[in-house]
Amino acid sequence: MPTPCASPFCDLEALAAAIPDGATLAVPEDADGVAMAATRALIRRGARELHLVCVPVGRLQADVLIGAGCVATIETSAVSLNEHGLAPRFVAAVRTGSVRILDATCPAIYAALQAAQKGLPFMPLRGLLGSDVLARRADWKVIDNPFAPGDAIVALAPIRPDVALFHAPCADRLGNVFVGRARDCLLMAQAARRTFVTVEHVVERDLLADRERSAGVIPAAYVDRIAVAAHGARPLALDTCYDTDHAALARYAAAARTEAGFAAWLEAWLAPEALPV
Repeated sequence: MPTPCASPFCDLEALAAAIPDGATLAVPEDADGVAMAATRALIRRGARELHLVCVPVGRLQADVLIGAGCVATIETSAVSLNEHGLAPRFVAAVRTGSVRILDATCPAIYAALQAAQKGLPFMPLRGLLGSDVLARRADWKVIDNPFAPGDAIVALAPIRPDVALFHAPCADRLGNVFVGRARDCLLMAQAARRTFVTVEHVVERDLLADRERSAGVIPAAYVDRIAVAAHGARPLALDTCYDTDHAALARYAAAARTEAGFAAWLEAWLAPEALPV
């Protein structure tokens, strides 16, 4: 279990600066709290060569990071903008080969993270057998079930991210973070070497002492850095706080279809006076 520092609180720029180039960075899907404000800070600082692990799929955040040139490798089971269509910068990267793709499935992403969470050398998973995904992953091994020789099973190496990054409704002064129903964030925090979180606000009470909320709290022992970023998931939703801005996503999807359109969108989004959406 990680050892908490004296105070995990910092500003967004310091949080982004602590994610080194080349880091394996785990991020959640839209429903679990995407740290878009931190993503903007990461792009502003010029992050490069990231190995992005999408838990278990990538959407707007992944597409923006790829378009901004921050990603060398993406490990995911899918990348799309849901009802807003394909993820255009991801599609362009696939066509040009500018980003290495580690194709996976949702169960495989979860199983590999669980191996790291539990400190195991690998995690077995059966459903990959016979699939095209398995044929393209030389790092996954087909072995015999040790309890039933001749019974094949796939062994997945652990995914141990250097950093897990997500956005949450709140933290307390002790560094405990409330994620509510976003249980993937707890898995990411327990699997990763370090966990960086942006939050809407900080509360004075001890969240672990709150019987109504404690089941949805990540203890401070798993949290390394916290930055306050009001509306830090926008234009995506944050459970119990605000909904997805579908108009903003539609504007992004239209702009990002071309390299020039994406560049113009990114310049506006990164401008100091830009709104969180």
